[in-house]
Amino acid sequence: MSAVETKNPNTLFQSMTIKPPSHPTYDLKGVIKLALAEDSGDRGDVTCTATIPFDMEVEAHFLAKEDGIIAGIALAEIIFHEVDPSLQVEWSRQDGDYVHKGLQFGKVSGRAHNIVVAERVALNFMQRMSGIATLTKAMADAASPAFILETRKTAPVLRLIDKWAVLIGGGRNHRMGLFDMVMIKDNHISIAGGIINAIKSVDQYLEQKNLQMEVEVETRTLEEVNEVLQYTSHTQTSLTRIMLDNMVIPLPNGDVDVSMLKNAVELINGRFETEASGNVTLETVSKIGQTGVTYISSGALTHSVKALDISLKIDTELALEVGRRTKRA
Repeated sequence: MSAVETKNPNTLFQSMTIKPPSHPTYDLKGVIKLALAEDSGDRGDVTCTATIPFDMEVEAHFLAKEDGIIAGIALAEIIFHEVDPSLQVEWSRQDGDYVHKGLQFGKVSGRAHNIVVAERVALNFMQRMSGIATLTKAMADAASPAFILETRKTAPVLRLIDKWAVLIGGGRNHRMGLFDMVMIKDNHISIAGGIINAIKSVDQYLEQKNLQMEVEVETRTLEEVNEVLQYTSHTQTSLTRIMLDNMVIPLPNGDVDVSMLKNAVELINGRFETEASGNVTLETVSKIGQTGVTYISSGALTHSVKALDISLKIDTELALEVGRRTKRA
C-alpha cells in the first residue's frame, strides 16, 4: 500500500475494516510528511548515517509492552512506505484487536536505515491512537446501550487521526469541525439573546442557504429543555439533537446523581436525539448510559489520552530480556 495525496482519506483505505472519518480538506499524506520532516530536519538521521551501512537489510518486530487495543496499524504501514516503498510490512493483528503485554504483533523488513528513520514517527502515531482506542473501548462497553462520542478537544492537526482512533476503539464520531454540523452552545445562546432566538436564527440560515445538516442545541437546565420542546412542538425546525450539559451531578462520596439527566431524557421522550456531556469518566459512564440518553460525549478520550507503550525491536530476545528485568514485558 502506498500513500497518495487525497482530500478524502476514505479513498486510501477501501480494503480496510475500519476506515478513517471523512474530511473535505484534510491531507493525511501531508501530515505524515510534516511528521517525518520534523524528525529529519535538514540533515536527516545523522546517527543512522554514521552507524548503519545504507544497503544493510534487517527485520524488526513490533512489540506490545502493555495490554490494550491496537490502533494505527494502517497508518504505520503508510509511513513506512512513504519513507521507502520497498519495505515489507506484515501484521498478525489488525486495527481494533486486543494485544497483550509481550506480544509481537507485526514486523517490517528491508533497509535498516529506512526502518529506523520511520520507526519513531510510526510509533508516535500508533501509541497515541492505541491509547485513545483502548480508553474508547472501555468507555463504549461501559456506556451501552448509549453510544460514546469524542469531542473537538483533539491535538491540533491530528483531529482526523484522533477521531479515527475513536472509531477503531468502538466509539462514534461527533462532528469533525465547525463546518459539518450546527452546534448551538452556551456562548451562541448568550450572544443571540436566548435559546429560542438561536434556534430560530439557525433555522432561517439553513433555509436561506438551502443547507441540510444535523443541528444540536446545548441545554443546561430543565427549564431550557422545556423551552426548546415548547418551541419545537408548534414550529417546524431543523433541530435534531439536544445536549444535556452538566446534568450529571458529582456527589461527595465519589458517586454521581443522574436524576436530572434522566428527567430531561423523559421530558424529551424520543422526540430528539439526546447527548449527555460533563462529568463523564470511566467510573460514571455506565450509570449515565442507563438513563436512556442516546449519546455520551467525553473530551477525555482525546485530550487526556495515555499512550499505549509499543516498541519496534530488531533484537527481540534482548528486548524481552530487558523487559522482564524492568517488569515491562
